[in-house]
Amino acid sequence: MKAIEYRSFGGPEVLQIIDLPKPAPGRNEALVRIGAVGLNFFEVLMRQDRYAVTPGLPMVPGVEVAGIVEALGEGVQTPAVGTRVAVPMFAFGRGAGGCAEYVAIDADAFVPIPDGVSFEVATALMIQGLTALHLVRQSNPKGKTVLVTAAAGGVGSLLVQLAREAGAKTVIALAGGSEKVAFARSLGADRAIDYRTADWQETLGRHLVGGSIETIYDFAGGHFTKSVLGLLAPGGELVFGAMGRFQLAADDVERMLSNNQSLRGFALLPLLTPSGVKIDLADLFRRVEDGRLKVHVGGRFPLAQAAEAHRAMEARSTIGKIVLVP
Repeated sequence: MKAIEYRSFGGPEVLQIIDLPKPAPGRNEALVRIGAVGLNFFEVLMRQDRYAVTPGLPMVPGVEVAGIVEALGEGVQTPAVGTRVAVPMFAFGRGAGGCAEYVAIDADAFVPIPDGVSFEVATALMIQGLTALHLVRQSNPKGKTVLVTAAAGGVGSLLVQLAREAGAKTVIALAGGSEKVAFARSLGADRAIDYRTADWQETLGRHLVGGSIETIYDFAGGHFTKSVLGLLAPGGELVFGAMGRFQLAADDVERMLSNNQSLRGFALLPLLTPSGVKIDLADLFRRVEDGRLKVHVGGRFPLAQAAEAHRAMEARSTIGKIVLVP
């Protein structure tokens, strides 16, 4: 089978397509022919060796796949061959191996995909969908004015919708460029502002008309965090999920403390249980089928073009989810 591998850290060019033996399912495993592989920004950071965890090399990346069950190993009765399944590998102890044509994994890891949900959409609802879902659970937006950064991205675009559904008083979206601003507005954001304009903070202040932002969901990180922190109300909460890109200094945190503001980190993996993941993914799939949740797949790349897909992620030139299609 074909797979994507890197043997050294660096730019997108380190991603190479290679031939590997097609896996055979072991006991309690099933073999999945992969129809889509989801990509996430943390995988860019891992490839650059800038993530919180340094992966072992060589590495076949990819932790969220969707496809069709092709064969069952010993001891497996379900799901039946031919079943469309989501495989959230990250939640079942597999931190690599998804960027390939096939994967053999514990059959307990499978979540059936309804007919009305594509493989590409299913991948978008794994890490990014579960992240948005747990964010509104941990930092409830009900009755609050909230700010979502990177609102046209995979997490942000889902969070705008889930925050609205959870009862946020006002959802403000920050995105880069007029197309992304229009997209965030189409998802239900009350205000959508282009942070690439020189006066975006003044524009936001005018929209608030004397109000204040009570919760900031920050998945952009870097120097951007400090810019949005000045918009947070006294007693407000900054929820930070851009791991590996935290750049607030000690004096920034001191000012937060003096303003009774709280800084809350967000890491998805510690919140997950195998049974909870299955329940939550099934819930997200139903929301898509019911039309309550829109998922936009803005970049589809053949497996052999994994480097180009990573370049698109780094350039933030796409909207929504980026996927590889074997």
